[in-house]
Amino acid sequence: MVCLRSIWSCLIFAVSIYFFTPSSISAGPPFRTDDPEPVEFQHWEFYCAAQIMRDNDGLSGAVPYVEGNYGIIKGMHIHLNVPLFLNRPATGRAAYGLGDIEFGLKYRLVNEAKAIPQIGAYPAIEIPTGNAEKHLGAGNVQFFIPLWLQKSWGAWTTCGGGGYLINITSNPDNSFFIGWEGQRDISEMVTIGAEIFSTTFPSENQENDLAFNIGAIVNLNDNHHFLFSAGRDIIGHDDLFCYAAYQLTIGPSLQ
Repeated sequence: MVCLRSIWSCLIFAVSIYFFTPSSISAGPPFRTDDPEPVEFQHWEFYCAAQIMRDNDGLSGAVPYVEGNYGIIKGMHIHLNVPLFLNRPATGRAAYGLGDIEFGLKYRLVNEAKAIPQIGAYPAIEIPTGNAEKHLGAGNVQFFIPLWLQKSWGAWTTCGGGGYLINITSNPDNSFFIGWEGQRDISEMVTIGAEIFSTTFPSENQENDLAFNIGAIVNLNDNHHFLFSAGRDIIGHDDLFCYAAYQLTIGPSLQ
Protein backbone atom coordinates (compact mmCIF):
# COMPACT_ATOMS: atom_id res chain seq x y z
CA MET A 1 0.00 0.00 0.00
CA VAL A 2 2.88 2.36 0.80
CA CYS A 3 4.45 1.71 -2.62
CA LEU A 4 1.17 2.41 -4.43
CA ARG A 5 0.68 5.65 -2.50
CA SER A 6 4.23 6.74 -3.33
CA ILE A 7 3.78 6.08 -7.07
CA TRP A 8 0.42 7.87 -7.09
CA SER A 9 1.86 10.88 -5.22
CA CYS A 10 4.71 11.11 -7.73
CA LEU A 11 2.28 11.03 -10.68
CA ILE A 12 0.08 13.75 -9.15
CA PHE A 13 3.16 15.92 -8.61
CA ALA A 14 4.15 15.64 -12.29
CA VAL A 15 0.64 16.36 -13.52
CA SER A 16 0.21 19.38 -11.25
CA ILE A 17 3.41 20.99 -12.49
CA TYR A 18 2.66 20.72 -16.20
CA PHE A 19 -0.78 20.10 -17.53
CA PHE A 20 -1.57 16.89 -16.63
CA THR A 21 14.88 12.47 -17.56
CA PRO A 22 18.64 10.96 -14.53
CA SER A 23 19.77 11.27 -18.15
CA SER A 24 16.99 12.38 -20.46
CA ILE A 25 18.05 9.77 -23.01
CA SER A 26 15.33 7.25 -22.58
CA ALA A 27 12.66 5.53 -24.39
CA GLY A 28 9.51 5.80 -26.47
CA PRO A 29 6.84 7.64 -24.51
CA PRO A 30 5.42 6.71 -22.12
CA PHE A 31 7.97 3.89 -21.69
CA ARG A 32 11.75 3.71 -21.29
CA THR A 33 11.97 0.93 -23.89
CA ASP A 34 11.77 2.41 -27.39
CA ASP A 35 10.48 1.11 -30.71
CA PRO A 36 12.07 1.20 -34.21
CA GLU A 37 9.21 3.03 -35.93
CA PRO A 38 10.05 6.59 -37.07
CA VAL A 39 7.56 9.41 -37.55
CA GLU A 40 5.98 9.35 -41.00
CA PHE A 41 7.50 11.49 -43.76
CA GLN A 42 6.58 15.20 -43.37
CA HIS A 43 4.76 14.51 -40.09
CA TRP A 44 5.47 16.08 -36.68
CA GLU A 45 5.23 14.81 -33.12
CA PHE A 46 5.35 17.28 -30.24
CA TYR A 47 5.37 16.39 -26.54
CA CYS A 48 4.89 18.58 -23.47
CA ALA A 49 5.87 16.20 -20.70
CA ALA A 50 7.05 15.75 -17.13
CA GLN A 51 9.29 12.90 -15.98
CA ILE A 52 9.97 12.58 -12.25
CA MET A 53 12.15 10.23 -10.19
CA ARG A 54 12.21 9.89 -6.41
CA ASP A 55 14.71 7.94 -4.32
CA ASN A 56 16.35 8.14 -0.92
CA ASP A 57 18.43 11.12 -2.10
CA GLY A 58 15.40 13.23 -3.03
CA LEU A 59 13.35 14.19 -6.07
CA SER A 60 14.60 14.96 -9.58
CA GLY A 61 13.40 15.07 -13.16
CA ALA A 62 12.55 17.01 -16.29
CA VAL A 63 9.64 19.27 -15.32
CA PRO A 64 8.64 19.96 -18.01
CA TYR A 65 10.46 19.09 -21.19
CA VAL A 66 9.52 19.79 -24.79
CA GLU A 67 10.25 17.13 -27.40
CA GLY A 68 9.86 17.36 -31.16
CA ASN A 69 10.21 14.71 -33.88
CA TYR A 70 9.97 15.32 -37.62
CA GLY A 71 9.87 12.79 -40.47
CA ILE A 72 12.63 14.23 -42.64
CA ILE A 73 12.57 11.39 -45.21
CA LYS A 74 10.67 8.11 -45.50
CA GLY A 75 11.82 5.78 -42.76
CA MET A 76 13.72 8.44 -40.78
CA HIS A 77 12.98 11.21 -38.31
CA ILE A 78 15.06 13.78 -36.47
CA HIS A 79 14.61 14.43 -32.77
CA LEU A 80 15.11 17.32 -30.34
CA ASN A 81 14.49 17.31 -26.57
CA VAL A 82 14.83 20.48 -24.45
CA PRO A 83 14.25 19.92 -20.70
CA LEU A 84 13.89 22.14 -17.67
CA PHE A 85 15.42 20.05 -14.91
CA LEU A 86 14.52 19.95 -11.21
CA ASN A 87 16.85 18.68 -8.50
CA ARG A 88 15.40 18.71 -4.99
CA PRO A 89 17.72 16.73 -2.68
CA ALA A 90 16.61 15.31 0.66
CA THR A 91 19.11 17.66 2.30
CA GLY A 92 20.49 20.89 0.85
CA ARG A 93 19.18 23.45 -1.59
CA ALA A 94 16.94 22.68 -4.55
CA ALA A 95 17.90 23.76 -8.07
CA TYR A 96 15.89 24.29 -11.24
CA GLY A 97 16.99 25.26 -14.73
CA LEU A 98 17.90 24.17 -18.23
CA GLY A 99 18.97 20.54 -18.47
CA ASP A 100 21.02 18.73 -21.11
CA ILE A 101 19.65 19.15 -24.64
CA GLU A 102 19.30 15.99 -26.73
CA PHE A 103 19.51 15.48 -30.50
CA GLY A 104 18.71 12.18 -32.18
CA LEU A 105 18.04 10.38 -35.45
CA LYS A 106 15.73 7.37 -35.73
CA TYR A 107 16.13 5.23 -38.86
CA ARG A 108 14.24 2.08 -39.81
CA LEU A 109 16.67 -0.58 -41.04
CA VAL A 110 14.22 -3.44 -41.73
CA ASN A 111 10.48 -3.27 -42.45
CA GLU A 112 8.20 -5.61 -40.56
CA ALA A 113 7.00 -8.71 -42.42
CA LYS A 114 5.02 -11.79 -41.46
CA ALA A 115 8.00 -13.60 -39.97
CA ILE A 116 10.39 -10.65 -39.58
CA PRO A 117 10.29 -7.92 -36.94
CA GLN A 118 10.74 -4.26 -37.72
CA ILE A 119 14.29 -3.18 -36.82
CA GLY A 120 15.61 0.33 -36.32
CA ALA A 121 18.46 2.38 -34.88
CA TYR A 122 18.09 5.55 -32.81
CA PRO A 123 21.49 7.13 -32.02
CA ALA A 124 21.33 10.27 -29.88
CA ILE A 125 23.71 12.81 -28.41
CA GLU A 126 23.26 14.88 -25.26
CA ILE A 127 24.89 18.30 -25.07
CA PRO A 128 25.92 19.35 -21.52
CA THR A 129 23.82 22.54 -21.33
CA GLY A 130 22.68 21.81 -17.76
CA ASN A 131 24.61 23.01 -14.70
CA ALA A 132 26.42 19.89 -13.46
CA GLU A 133 27.42 21.53 -10.15
CA LYS A 134 23.72 21.90 -9.33
CA HIS A 135 23.01 18.36 -10.66
CA LEU A 136 20.94 19.70 -13.55
CA GLY A 137 23.03 17.90 -16.17
CA ALA A 138 25.71 15.26 -16.69
CA GLY A 139 28.50 17.79 -17.21
CA ASN A 140 29.84 16.01 -20.29
CA VAL A 141 28.78 14.90 -23.77
CA GLN A 142 26.88 11.61 -23.87
CA PHE A 143 26.14 9.29 -26.80
CA PHE A 144 23.43 6.62 -26.77
CA ILE A 145 23.66 3.96 -29.50
CA PRO A 146 20.67 1.56 -29.43
CA LEU A 147 19.01 -1.02 -31.67
CA TRP A 148 15.26 -1.66 -31.38
CA LEU A 149 12.92 -4.40 -32.66
CA GLN A 150 9.12 -4.55 -32.93
CA LYS A 151 6.47 -7.10 -33.93
CA SER A 152 2.68 -6.77 -34.00
CA TRP A 153 -0.15 -9.33 -33.99
CA GLY A 154 -3.60 -7.80 -34.26
CA ALA A 155 -4.20 -5.68 -31.17
CA TRP A 156 -0.89 -6.76 -29.58
CA THR A 157 2.51 -5.14 -30.10
CA THR A 158 5.83 -5.98 -28.49
CA CYS A 159 9.14 -4.17 -28.84
CA GLY A 160 12.52 -4.24 -27.20
CA GLY A 161 16.27 -4.09 -27.53
CA GLY A 162 18.91 -1.96 -25.94
CA GLY A 163 21.95 0.19 -26.35
CA TYR A 164 25.19 1.54 -24.95
CA LEU A 165 25.48 4.93 -23.25
CA ILE A 166 28.92 6.51 -23.67
CA ASN A 167 30.09 9.34 -21.41
CA ILE A 168 32.89 11.44 -22.93
CA THR A 169 35.01 11.89 -19.80
CA SER A 170 38.43 10.81 -18.60
CA ASN A 171 36.80 8.37 -16.15
CA PRO A 172 33.48 7.45 -17.79
CA ASP A 173 30.61 5.58 -16.15
CA ASN A 174 29.36 4.05 -19.39
CA SER A 175 26.33 1.78 -19.18
CA PHE A 176 24.19 -0.75 -21.04
CA PHE A 177 20.41 -0.41 -21.24
CA ILE A 178 18.15 -3.31 -22.18
CA GLY A 179 14.36 -3.40 -22.07
CA TRP A 180 11.28 -5.15 -23.38
CA GLU A 181 7.73 -3.83 -23.57
CA GLY A 182 4.35 -5.25 -24.54
CA GLN A 183 1.12 -3.37 -25.19
CA ARG A 184 -2.45 -4.02 -26.27
CA ASP A 185 -5.03 -1.82 -27.95
CA ILE A 186 -8.10 -1.98 -25.72
CA SER A 187 -10.01 0.17 -28.20
CA GLU A 188 -9.26 2.80 -30.84
CA MET A 189 -8.97 5.26 -27.95
CA VAL A 190 -6.96 3.39 -25.30
CA THR A 191 -3.73 1.36 -25.36
CA ILE A 192 -2.20 -0.14 -22.20
CA GLY A 193 1.26 -1.62 -21.74
CA ALA A 194 4.01 -2.74 -19.38
CA GLU A 195 7.77 -3.08 -19.59
CA ILE A 196 10.77 -4.41 -17.72
CA PHE A 197 14.22 -2.90 -18.18
CA SER A 198 17.70 -2.89 -16.72
CA THR A 199 20.74 -0.63 -16.61
CA THR A 200 24.14 -2.24 -16.04
CA PHE A 201 27.55 -0.61 -15.60
CA PRO A 202 30.85 -2.22 -16.70
CA SER A 203 32.65 -0.39 -13.88
CA GLU A 204 32.01 -0.93 -10.18
CA ASN A 205 31.39 2.78 -9.51
CA GLN A 206 27.63 2.51 -10.10
CA GLU A 207 24.93 0.12 -8.93
CA ASN A 208 23.08 -1.98 -11.53
CA ASP A 209 19.29 -1.98 -11.47
CA LEU A 210 16.21 -3.81 -12.74
CA ALA A 211 12.86 -2.01 -12.93
CA PHE A 212 9.32 -2.19 -14.30
CA ASN A 213 6.86 0.32 -15.70
CA ILE A 214 3.13 0.27 -16.49
CA GLY A 215 1.40 2.87 -18.65
CA ALA A 216 -1.37 3.91 -21.00
CA ILE A 217 -1.95 5.99 -24.13
CA VAL A 218 -5.27 7.78 -24.60
CA ASN A 219 -6.03 8.93 -28.16
CA LEU A 220 -8.61 11.71 -28.14
CA ASN A 221 -8.38 11.79 -31.95
CA ASP A 222 -5.69 11.57 -34.66
CA ASN A 223 -3.98 14.73 -33.38
CA HIS A 224 -4.33 14.82 -29.58
CA HIS A 225 -3.07 12.19 -27.16
CA PHE A 226 -2.35 11.76 -23.44
CA LEU A 227 0.35 9.41 -22.14
CA PHE A 228 1.00 8.17 -18.59
CA SER A 229 3.30 5.68 -16.89
CA ALA A 230 4.64 4.85 -13.42
CA GLY A 231 7.01 2.25 -12.04
CA ARG A 232 9.80 1.44 -9.64
CA ASP A 233 13.01 -0.51 -9.19
CA ILE A 234 12.85 -4.21 -8.42
CA ILE A 235 16.61 -4.40 -7.81
CA GLY A 236 18.90 -1.43 -7.29
CA HIS A 237 18.38 2.12 -6.10
CA ASP A 238 14.78 1.73 -4.89
CA ASP A 239 13.67 4.48 -7.28
CA LEU A 240 10.09 5.48 -7.94
CA PHE A 241 9.40 7.20 -11.27
CA CYS A 242 6.49 8.51 -13.29
CA TYR A 243 5.77 10.18 -16.60
CA ALA A 244 2.87 12.24 -17.96
CA ALA A 245 2.59 13.99 -21.33
CA TYR A 246 0.37 15.65 -23.87
CA GLN A 247 1.25 14.68 -27.46
CA LEU A 248 0.31 16.57 -30.62
CA THR A 249 0.71 14.79 -33.97
CA ILE A 250 0.29 16.72 -37.22
CA GLY A 251 1.03 16.08 -40.88
CA PRO A 252 -0.44 15.91 -44.40
CA SER A 253 -2.60 12.85 -43.61
CA LEU A 254 -3.78 14.22 -40.23
CA GLN A 255 -5.34 17.52 -41.32
